[in-house]
Amino acid sequence: MNKQIVFQSDFGLADGAVSAMHGVALNTDPDLKIFNLTHEIEPYNIWEASYRLFQTVEYWVEGTVFVSVVDPGVGTSRRSVVARTNGGHYIVTPDNGSLTHIKRYVGIGAVREISESRHRRKNSQYSNTFHGRDVYALVGAKLASGKITFEEVGDELEPGSIVELPLGEVTVGPGSVTGCIDILDVRFGSLWTNIERTRFETLGIHYGDMVQITIFNGRALVYSNRIHYARSFADVYVGEPLLYVNSLNRMAVAINQGNFARAYNIGTGLNWTLQCEKV
Repeated sequence: MNKQIVFQSDFGLADGAVSAMHGVALNTDPDLKIFNLTHEIEPYNIWEASYRLFQTVEYWVEGTVFVSVVDPGVGTSRRSVVARTNGGHYIVTPDNGSLTHIKRYVGIGAVREISESRHRRKNSQYSNTFHGRDVYALVGAKLASGKITFEEVGDELEPGSIVELPLGEVTVGPGSVTGCIDILDVRFGSLWTNIERTRFETLGIHYGDMVQITIFNGRALVYSNRIHYARSFADVYVGEPLLYVNSLNRMAVAINQGNFARAYNIGTGLNWTLQCEKV
C-alpha cells in the first residue's frame, strides 16, 4: 500500500464530519497522506458518487484507497464493502450502487464485506448514523497503512452480487446516436453524456461540422438546434453552443463561457436523452 487515502462524501464542509473522518484516519496512522475527491456530492445522490469515482480513480497510483460515503441507508442491513479494481485501487463504500460505474467501465476484480465486529471504531456501537467515521474511515486507513490486508477486511463476495444502478443505453441508428445525460460538469453547466467518442465517430462527423442536437426529458422536447462539433471551447464564439469530447472520451455539450444546463433548464438521469444527428 502507498499510504494514500482519498475521501468522497455528500457531507459538505460546513461542519466537522469530514474532519472527523480525517482524524480517525490519522489516529490509525499519522503518516497517511490524506486527499479529498469531493465532499460536494448532492445529498443522497448515489449515482453522482458512482460517477465521480469513475471520473477519478484510474488517475491515482495503484494501491490508493478511496473512501466513498454517500449512504442514505446508513444503519440498515445494507452491506459495507471494499472493492479492489482491476487497476489495483481499493474503494471502501456502502454496497448501495456507488460502485456501478467502476464495475462497468473499469472492472472489479474482488470484493470483501467489511466485518464490523472486527473493524469498527472503539465504543461507537451505540451510534448507527456515522459509519463514514466509525467504519469506513477506519477500514480505509487500516488498509492504506498496511495494518490489515485486503483479505483481512472480511468475507469474500462475488463481484456480481454487488448492487448496481441502471445505466442508460446508447443506440446508434442511421445517421444518429442517442444516449443519456449522465451528469453535469457542475461548475460550468456542461452536459456530459454516456455516448462514447468511438460510437459518435461512426456517424462520420468531423471537427467543424454542424450537428443536430436534440434533447428530451422523457417525451418532452426541451432543446433542438444545430451546433458546431469543436475540438475545444475557443473554436466557437463566446456564448455559442458546441459539441465536444470531454475528459472521459464521451460526448458533451456546452456554451463557451456560459452554462448550458442553466440556460435551457436541463437535468440529468435516465429520463434525459440527447441525440446527435449528422446534418
